[in-house]
Amino acid sequence: QVQLVESGGGLVRAGGSLRLSCTVSGSLDDIDVMRWFRQAPGKPRESVASITDGGTTDYLDSVKGRFTISRNSVKTKLYLEMDNLKPEDTAVYYCNVRTAPMATNYWGQGAQVTVSS
Repeated sequence: QVQLVESGGGLVRAGGSLRLSCTVSGSLDDIDVMRWFRQAPGKPRESVASITDGGTTDYLDSVKGRFTISRNSVKTKLYLEMDNLKPEDTAVYYCNVRTAPMATNYWGQGAQVTVSS
């Protein structure tokens, strides 16, 4: 079992920055991928950024160069630094971890990010 608690988010003007944090506890050794997803109203949930156990990162094309995913070495903290935010980044953002060997997914409670134009 893994528990995730998010913090951060809020309202920001276009061009501004926000940082999301996720505190992770539980069976940390089983985690192989940590990710941030987002879901805008009326749209499906999409993966925004991921970081593997080995530190390899990947990003949604629309956020490349603007968002940065990171974590601490013991996997108790996951971060998403969001710069040059755009109104289309408005969504509820969720932290997520996947554990081996069953590829079980765990989710945070979600954090609202609203970007005004």
